[in-house]
Amino acid sequence: MPAPRKVDLLPPELKRWLEAELRTRGFAGYEALAEALNWKLAEEGLELRIQKSALHAFGAEYAEFVKVQESASAWAAEWMTEAGIGEEAKRHNVLFQMITALAFKVMQAEMVKDAGEIDPKSLHFIGRMMKDIMASSGIREQLAAAERKAQAAKLDAAVAAGEVTEDFRAEARRIMGFA
Repeated sequence: MPAPRKVDLLPPELKRWLEAELRTRGFAGYEALAEALNWKLAEEGLELRIQKSALHAFGAEYAEFVKVQESASAWAAEWMTEAGIGEEAKRHNVLFQMITALAFKVMQAEMVKDAGEIDPKSLHFIGRMMKDIMASSGIREQLAAAERKAQAAKLDAAVAAGEVTEDFRAEARRIMGFA
């Protein structure tokens, strides 16, 4: 097993500082960042020193994670807007975004190891989490109701256009469960 990366040995508060600095500096200026980080490490009394090449490797990985997280957040917001999910979904929006970002992070971690192969168990558990959140928030029921309403409107339009009979519409509505 390879030795842990030096960045992974940072105390949590310094790692959060490093991540914030990377975003603030636009994922650039690694030489100055290495100097600032090593100064902070010395100030904390830690003997750990990190070179700019290690920071650059971590920065590239973290930049990709930030990009994926932003994409996940944008996707969740767009999906909820397009689906017209309503007030209940707004309450679950933050939770859903967090789980989506976590899913992308887990998939990214899985892809880094084992030559890019994702463990099917990880995908199963992530999918299960997202399904449970959607079910608990009533999203699925609201989407189903919207779909039933759309299907009923199509049947009504088909009757109005003379494409199907009233009896057919009534039977179709009964079969689909929204008589």
